[in-house]
Amino acid sequence: MLELDDIQGLLLKQMRMPCGRYSFLTFRRPDDGRGFLSRVVHQVAVADPGSGASGSCVFLALTCNGLRVLGIDEAALSSFAEPFRAGMPARAEQLGDHGASHPDHWVGGLASPDLHALLMLVATDPTERARRIEEHQSLLAACPGVGILSELDVALPASGREHFGYQDGISKVYVEGTGIEPPPGNGPAAKPGEFVLGYPDETGSVPTLPQPEWLSRNGTYLAYRQLYQDVAAFREFLRQHASTPDEEELLAAKLMGRWRSGAPLVLAPQQDNPELVADPQRNNNFDYGQMDPRGLACPIGAHIRRVNPRDTINNMLRRRLIRTGLPYGPPLPEHSPDDGVDRGLAIFFGCANLERQFEFVQKEWINAPKFQGLDHDKDPITGDHDGTYNMTIQKKPLKKTLRSLPRFTTVKGGAYIFLPGLQALRLLAKG
Repeated sequence: MLELDDIQGLLLKQMRMPCGRYSFLTFRRPDDGRGFLSRVVHQVAVADPGSGASGSCVFLALTCNGLRVLGIDEAALSSFAEPFRAGMPARAEQLGDHGASHPDHWVGGLASPDLHALLMLVATDPTERARRIEEHQSLLAACPGVGILSELDVALPASGREHFGYQDGISKVYVEGTGIEPPPGNGPAAKPGEFVLGYPDETGSVPTLPQPEWLSRNGTYLAYRQLYQDVAAFREFLRQHASTPDEEELLAAKLMGRWRSGAPLVLAPQQDNPELVADPQRNNNFDYGQMDPRGLACPIGAHIRRVNPRDTINNMLRRRLIRTGLPYGPPLPEHSPDDGVDRGLAIFFGCANLERQFEFVQKEWINAPKFQGLDHDKDPITGDHDGTYNMTIQKKPLKKTLRSLPRFTTVKGGAYIFLPGLQALRLLAKG
């Protein structure tokens, strides 16, 4: 049984709060970090549905260097996952972080070994966010040995969509033991051990816990990605490859696999259907192997088909990621040229095995040119494009190939972090 009163609620609680702030912190000395943890741990929200509603939630994650500063010895750290120990900058080759996405260009201290902790605040409205930010500023002022490397404000635009114009967060992962039943089309709930350490996974076994067990049990690995979105380039690409606004919308849907309303192409192949999106019993109730095996509705290389191939691969639940996050930066007004402002998505991917889940999806599905029989394609939305890869749109009688896609998203920062259970945070605070 999941110990929901000890597991941080960032991933399992299925919250959708529209704004927040992420603070990237460094601890100058062990006592500074412990003092900070002791002050903030009582604010951390848990996954227990009986813990009560709130206008805001706080979560706290730590890097490997953060655990080291807090006093976890090298023998114990060596039992944690290799990508976590190495840090995301060292895994650039596996992740496809080349060129402008290379860690040499990351912002906010995210490639620095001095990144020790990430304090995440999400809120129901800007007023509540401002109140909690002021509270945290006072808390940090009382901890002079804790420095702020950078902060990022995140918020869902008034449109309710991310910067490319898509409705986000429709497809979710449901976990056995949370009390939340999957709607039609989501398949069975995943075993908790695929996302939380200390529980059975899809093989029926409980993987060996990193040491000490009090630190790792009820914890989750997180991959954080700050992705700049080149909105002007995306809009220009649609205009160049379509003749009418309706054709632009269809092309945008083909790139993503859903209409920008969120309606899936498999269920609405010719025309958008916003009413479908509003029905949680229908908006995710589809597969590819039976309903669209040739990709005539949703292209085989579309973004949502790459990151979740559904019934077209075996053991899909062993590759799933729990994804949460929000846009950052102001929207670019329609018909406006690029204004040079940084805007994009700040996303967390949660899993129990960074290599088998996050890094596999990134390398073998998003950036694999020959994904499921394709020839020279990468994910059209988030792929590491260099101007030489294509997007193939299956259709009768002949497929259509969009050649030399530009890069639409660039990695501005990232980190591998660990989301400990509440008991682990309390013990870390004590030293």
